[in-house]
Amino acid sequence: MAGLEPLYAWARAAVSGPQDALICGVHWELVRHGYRCLGAGDQPGPDERKSELLPTGWEANKEVYTLRYKSTDDARELLLKAIVVEDSMILNVMDRSSQKVADVTLAVADYINPEHLDDFHKVYKNTEELRTRIASGIIAPLRAPTEKAKKEPEAEKKDPDLPRDYDPLRVPPRQPAGTRAPSWPSPLSPFAVGGEDLDPFGGRSGGMIVDPLRSGCPQPGIDPSSGIPGRLPPGAVPPGARFDPFGPLGAGRPGPDPDHLPPPGYDDMFM
Repeated sequence: MAGLEPLYAWARAAVSGPQDALICGVHWELVRHGYRCLGAGDQPGPDERKSELLPTGWEANKEVYTLRYKSTDDARELLLKAIVVEDSMILNVMDRSSQKVADVTLAVADYINPEHLDDFHKVYKNTEELRTRIASGIIAPLRAPTEKAKKEPEAEKKDPDLPRDYDPLRVPPRQPAGTRAPSWPSPLSPFAVGGEDLDPFGGRSGGMIVDPLRSGCPQPGIDPSSGIPGRLPPGAVPPGARFDPFGPLGAGRPGPDPDHLPPPGYDDMFM
């Protein structure tokens, strides 16, 4: 944690316990992320200036440390309250402009060696974890929404005409652009037979060739477009196409076989 060493050396006379040492580490992380300390306490004092150092009296209250910070661009002002509860320290930070609040609970013994308060090189431990906890638990939640969304408009401007789900590796459909897919009738509808003869201009399918699967005898569960086990794979017959099965579709079907039904007027010699 570069920069913390001279800070700790400057504040060493006021450090009397591990909580003081942890406050020094938390303070320096806020400084690293662009904040400067204004002073101690909830209310501003006279002649306050932004500083990288801790203010006078920062360690006066060993149970609740209260510090105020301001960003270098004067956009945000933070109020930090570090509450000591037994062996833990609860960091509660509020952005005074947006009223957003973030908090992190730290176990003091995880980051401070209390027996080495006089030696900076031994007093801190797990510094990378401490930096990550401060960044993810305090800095990120209080960041302005505009900062989070800065890169999003740039990404959208690259290809404004392409849909969001555009995939250059996807195989384009065979259907020509600008045309509608044909509305295939239900393969199980008994009224699909002869539709083209009854309404030649209606664009309906089904004519003089009678499809046994649409002969008026409902055959539940039979759909040639879904394939015939052992005979045709799924998709071999287009949906709605007239299809004459070339073999029995299986045993145990209810009702007579449509292939064995005589056509209407079969005994008419002029048929």
